[in-house]
Amino acid sequence: MSELKNKVVIITGASSGIGKACAVEFAKEGCKVVITGRNAQALALAANEIKLIANADVLQVVSDVSIENDCKRIMTETISSFGKIDVLINNAGISMRALFNMLDLKVIKQLMDTNFWGTVYCTKYALPEILKSKGSVVGISSVAGYLGLPGRTGYSASKFAMHGFLGALRSENLKTGLHVLICCPGYTESNIRKTALNQKGQVQGDTPLDEKKLMSAEEVAQHIVKGVKNRKRTIILTAQGKISVLLGKFFPAWLDKMAYNTIAKEADSPFK
Repeated sequence: MSELKNKVVIITGASSGIGKACAVEFAKEGCKVVITGRNAQALALAANEIKLIANADVLQVVSDVSIENDCKRIMTETISSFGKIDVLINNAGISMRALFNMLDLKVIKQLMDTNFWGTVYCTKYALPEILKSKGSVVGISSVAGYLGLPGRTGYSASKFAMHGFLGALRSENLKTGLHVLICCPGYTESNIRKTALNQKGQVQGDTPLDEKKLMSAEEVAQHIVKGVKNRKRTIILTAQGKISVLLGKFFPAWLDKMAYNTIAKEADSPFK
């Protein structure tokens, strides 16, 4: 898929952050973009911004990817408006910061419902159309899908599950022409840490990192567009992310200690 013009791209969780940035970048390539999110007002603002920047066809579908029927409706409305689906970007996701022994289990369920099941539901109902065009299924994951991060049990679990699902999907479709890409951005300037859940499932409303020093959502989106064009298997962004994945293969016990020490130093760390 070296030429993206007139391709139909669905991006979940696209009212802000990486999702919105992806919508802008795909729109610049001449794609028709479908953006989803739970907040109608935020989604409308994002759609207006995308249209102003790229003068693209934008369809808004207010939906919650943790609800199976909402995911089915995303695909139905896309087909009704544009007649096809070429690319699905499974971006919608939530995070958490809490120690497991203090955690209400509803938090892990909420993360799995959005991060994992949202990917499964959307992929299930988009796949028949994507197979017709030999298009792409993309999962926006994290280094937490390779390394169990302390204080992020639910987040790591959901991303490990996403990796397993998409990897198996790729293997099943070796002869169908389906492209499957797993993208792990590393720490990126976005809203996900501000909306991370605490041990009771409440939004924490702050971030332990200096967001201005992180990779921008726009840069991540450019890598994702390039990855779809070049039909890459995996993208791991930031030097920290690449080193972590590499060290995890050869020095897992040492990396566990490094991950613990790094997170223990964060503001409002659960270890404090």
